[in-house]
Amino acid sequence: MARPLRIEYEGALYHVTARGNERGKVFFTKADYRKFIDYLREGQKKFGFVLHSYVLMTNHFHLLLETPEKNLSRIMHHLNSSYTTYINIKRKRSGHLFQGRYKAILVDRDNYLLELSRYLHLNPVRANMVERPEEYLHSSYAAYTGESDGLVHTTDLLAMFSKDTKAAKQHYQKFVESTLEEKQESPTKKVYGGMILGSAPFIKEALNRLEEELLQRTETSHKKELRAIWEADKVLSVVADHYGVTVETVAGPERNDIRKVCIYLLKKHTAVANSEIGGMLGGMSGFAVAKAHQLLVAGMAKEAALRKEVGRLEANLSRVKG
Repeated sequence: MARPLRIEYEGALYHVTARGNERGKVFFTKADYRKFIDYLREGQKKFGFVLHSYVLMTNHFHLLLETPEKNLSRIMHHLNSSYTTYINIKRKRSGHLFQGRYKAILVDRDNYLLELSRYLHLNPVRANMVERPEEYLHSSYAAYTGESDGLVHTTDLLAMFSKDTKAAKQHYQKFVESTLEEKQESPTKKVYGGMILGSAPFIKEALNRLEEELLQRTETSHKKELRAIWEADKVLSVVADHYGVTVETVAGPERNDIRKVCIYLLKKHTAVANSEIGGMLGGMSGFAVAKAHQLLVAGMAKEAALRKEVGRLEANLSRVKG
């Protein structure tokens, strides 16, 4: 399965979720919730992300976080891998804890930051785990209605209600509780393409960013491919010069001994795949290339003269590449 596309840039806001493998639990004890929070704090110090809201459910979690740097993938890899390792050691298990990779939705701050925060804090109520959001201990709701814990950045959301912090917290609580008696429609139903939540202009800008990112990736990939071809051509030239033959002879079946040496050098000093090497050397199959490589390695293990010969070739190659 192809990895989902990620739109990453400095200052981006995301709604991130990760669910337990096969809908299983990811939090088993109160200590597990505390440990996950510890990893959040650790990741925040290491990567500098801003956490606006969170809720940790039994079999999944939600994070509303902002990345001042372009590093969401690194943040989530650190968080999920660290916590998975902790659980696996503690419970003497192995394998995946989470179901695939995390899901990250790029969020339009101006239109959805407030709504998503309320949605997250009411998650335990919708799941019938508690009657009121303040009764649930594993969310950031207490930071918005009481004392800040230093982990959650409440300033941006509270500033939408009042400059006075105490008044802002009261207004935020009323805002959240205003939908307790009614079914709140999930804002995630408005997500575009499974990855963007925002106004039409925001979506357009995000897609432009994505297109630019994909073009850069393609260009980088193309450069790597060209580099590999250039290095392979150098190997063929060095081998031909060393043995006093043409490149065509190196690539052909007439001097199989030379061709095996060339295969060894191509595999060791370039990123060219077996199938591509075979295409360069007279249409050999990838399997035949692998077999020839094995034979050359076995020969070098037995014959000192062959090892010296290959060593001289590698010295010549390093001078050319340098």
